[in-house]
Amino acid sequence: MSRILVIDDERSIRNSLRDVLEYEKFNVDEAEDGIRGLSAINNNNYDLIFCDIKMPKFDGIEVLEAALEKNPELVFVMISGHGTVETAVDAIKKGAFDFIQKPIDLNRLLVTVRNALEKKDLKEETKTLKRKISSKKNTDIVGESDAINEIKALIEKVAQTDARVLITGENGTGKELIARQIHKQSTRNKNSFIEVNCAAIPSELIESELFGHEKGAFTSAHKLRKGKFEQAIGGTLFLDEIGDMSLSAQAKVLRALQEKKITRVGGEKELTVDVRVLAATNKNLKEEIAKGNFREDLYHRLSVILIESPALKTRKDDIELLINFFTEDICKEQGFTSKEFTTKSIEALSNYNWPGNIRELRNVTERLLILGETQITEDDVNRFVLR
Repeated sequence: MSRILVIDDERSIRNSLRDVLEYEKFNVDEAEDGIRGLSAINNNNYDLIFCDIKMPKFDGIEVLEAALEKNPELVFVMISGHGTVETAVDAIKKGAFDFIQKPIDLNRLLVTVRNALEKKDLKEETKTLKRKISSKKNTDIVGESDAINEIKALIEKVAQTDARVLITGENGTGKELIARQIHKQSTRNKNSFIEVNCAAIPSELIESELFGHEKGAFTSAHKLRKGKFEQAIGGTLFLDEIGDMSLSAQAKVLRALQEKKITRVGGEKELTVDVRVLAATNKNLKEEIAKGNFREDLYHRLSVILIESPALKTRKDDIELLINFFTEDICKEQGFTSKEFTTKSIEALSNYNWPGNIRELRNVTERLLILGETQITEDDVNRFVLR
């Protein structure tokens, strides 16, 4: 249930607001002046604050400024019987969500309450989402094995160039992470990193996804749409699972790489695109070329630099580092209390073959953190992973 504070020096206003808000099932606190109101704000968590502007000792604008300086997330609605447009504008500029003039219209009041609380919920959801995105977009490559150190050294060399890179390797080995690290270390890192999973997009839609389309280009094309090449201008375009791209789309990608120009579906105008292209696949593209499934000329365009992402079974020295990294990441994301993995549990996990590679290791780490006790033991590994 939402908690609301009403700050007003007029008892009648406080009483009427309390009656209406409590009828709507809100918890309501009162303060008869700005000083008491600010004290209440500092000592409690409020979802919404109604604050009169004209009050003795400490007026509403001073309360607003002092409270928001300490906690910018607070949601204020200012009220006044002496309101003007200038007063309302000043309150909004200083951070208030809205301004209501006395005498208060009850319908207007309830609409404002609903909108203010929706805004607060949206801000909380946005903060949570940003935290999760930040966690998921961590581009650091974890590991100190020889295989990973070779990858890091290669990334450092190629990142500062605009050379195209083809990243190969089994599913779950971190090919996207390598691509993101190349972008992060490149001169394009201030611009967008745009990812396209070629395997997840139907063949009839891949060209529209990559190159965009003009309004009316096909039945559902109700407006112009920029494709991934345009969205990545100045930055990096990552074509994941490129081995699953249709031959017709491959031909157009080849042209875009050769000429650095694209044409939207249904359009005639050529658009210049300054984009660095990275690609990845879990398929053997030379075998796909022999089968007629992949263009040899596109392969050579993409594979200026080849990076093979190693399977986890070839870098078992990194497993403990990865478990520690995932534990911290998962506990932060899920709000768990951190748990310790015993030496024996690490040994048991290191002896596992990891067919799903790093993706499987992260899932297993999360499973053990959820199902295990304060310490993850070898018995936990045998019960929840190896059975």
